Amino acid sequence: MKKAIKIALFSVLGLVVVVGVLVWMEFGPLLKGAMSCEKLDDGLYYMEYKGDDGFDELMNRGGCETTEQMANYVMDFLSRGHYKGESTTKKADFGCSALTATTPDGDIFMGRNFDYPSAIGVIMHTIPTRGYESITTFNVEFYNFGEDYKPEGFKNQYMALTGLFCALDGINEKGLAIADLTAGDSVQTHQCTSKPDLLTSTAIRYMLNNAANVDEALKLLNGIDMHSEMGYARHYAISDASGRSVVVEYVDNKMVVTESPAVANHYLCEAKHNVGLMEGDDRYDRLCQQYSQTGGVMSEKQLTEAIKAVSQPQREGFLGTAWTMVMNLKHPSVTYYSRRHFDKPHHFKLSQANFHDEK
Repeated sequence: MKKAIKIALFSVLGLVVVVGVLVWMEFGPLLKGAMSCEKLDDGLYYMEYKGDDGFDELMNRGGCETTEQMANYVMDFLSRGHYKGESTTKKADFGCSALTATTPDGDIFMGRNFDYPSAIGVIMHTIPTRGYESITTFNVEFYNFGEDYKPEGFKNQYMALTGLFCALDGINEKGLAIADLTAGDSVQTHQCTSKPDLLTSTAIRYMLNNAANVDEALKLLNGIDMHSEMGYARHYAISDASGRSVVVEYVDNKMVVTESPAVANHYLCEAKHNVGLMEGDDRYDRLCQQYSQTGGVMSEKQLTEAIKAVSQPQREGFLGTAWTMVMNLKHPSVTYYSRRHFDKPHHFKLSQANFHDEK
């Protein structure tokens, strides 16, 4: 009897081990990614993920043209096909700004403010099986998947891996930096051809995964059908390690590229020049003035001060600047400041290995 019990116990233990190994093989990278989540500051968290990021399969399926399709694919990827769920997005007006400049030593820096009524930012450091390493940020409040939307507790941390597919800004190991901003009106872009479909935030991840410079990023954008999300026109600020900076906008479902080191929340292209420029909003002019006064040559401190000067304070019903990024494109790295806490920098380098906040 004792021998039979012992054999049964060892059999059960062996089964548990086998099941555990199989679960880890299937979910290991995702579990490690979720468990890597740590709080850096009020409203700012950090995660890292290494492995298959699911993007190749997304593109093999033709991409996504609605937030519902994107949410369904994310749930499919995170559950490895074992769960079908739904997620929704929140619509709210937001305004941002960005500036790119060269330092006296020849480095290229891009600064960016993300301004929003309410936000919980998650920094996602990704080393995909195929594609470039990147550091991106997204706002988990865009997706209603947890109490207060904070990535605290395993469930919310796991769901925050949505950031593998959605980004509002970021930089990759080649020094390509991208920021998403509202463009100035509510005219949405929905291109309809036989090309793969991508949403505005998903296209950022696509470009950072696959493009090393502005030209390659523009080629990728020309190869997809772009679809607006959250009910607003959007434009991209894209810069690379050569110092080239462009703003990508969409007019009548056609992509328009304007060379510019600065951008805020109105159109820059000739067809819709200054559409969306609000009375009293001088952020773009102030950035351009700073850029012109220095001939486009600014130290990291000067650029940080310039982008800090146009950050938005909190007011009733509006959080203000949720996070500020200062990215070095020649030596790919980024310094984050959460909620205008400019005395609390969080610095990260792209290094093809796990890295930690350099305080």
